[in-house]
Amino acid sequence: MQAIADRLARLRERVAVAEQAAGRPAGSVRVLLATKTQPAELIAATLALPEAAGMLRGENRVQELVAKGPALAGLGVPTHLIGPLQSNKINAALRWVDGIESIAGLDLAHAVASRLEPARLLEVMIQVNVSGEPTKSGVATDEAVQLALAVAELPGLAVTGFMTIGANTPDQSVVRSGYAQLAAIRDQALGAGLSTATELSMGMSGDLEAAIAEGATIVRVGTAVFGPRGA
Repeated sequence: MQAIADRLARLRERVAVAEQAAGRPAGSVRVLLATKTQPAELIAATLALPEAAGMLRGENRVQELVAKGPALAGLGVPTHLIGPLQSNKINAALRWVDGIESIAGLDLAHAVASRLEPARLLEVMIQVNVSGEPTKSGVATDEAVQLALAVAELPGLAVTGFMTIGANTPDQSVVRSGYAQLAAIRDQALGAGLSTATELSMGMSGDLEAAIAEGATIVRVGTAVFGPRGA
């Protein structure tokens, strides 16, 4: 665990340096630990470290979310689904999540809202495909604000912001441009009256500095903490 604690400390420093470079307040960016393929025991031990205080947890796959759920339920760490959600897995996912970052269509949002328990309020983000790559999920950039406004009208759903996966390219200017575009979409939504949509979940282990420079409030980090992972 010492190696993970050291990586967490380095990650904290990277985020702090990036915040300062962007002229942003210290602590304005939260870290979401992406725990895909990691065993529940390791996740629990990692989140118990002082260096992980205040972090979120994210799972890409509903199957893993459900399998690890019982072992991690008592940690008190907010858990987000950051991968795709199929309608036949909504009930299973809702048992274990505090938020869903991958709402990319109104039909899915309706399905989620219809299966919430009475009085439950679920935080959701609109996933946007800023790169336009066909291999990536997400609503088109020119439809994102309209979708966010429509989802916000559904009972039980609170739209807290927008999420994206950066462009798959070594050209950091292209990646950063996509993040800037997501920030502009967020600002349009705020201007349209969606006052809750303040979050920008963008940036991962390899490009979190670019994301923070463009306004990320959440960065999703896995390999920088756990090391390379399998598929």
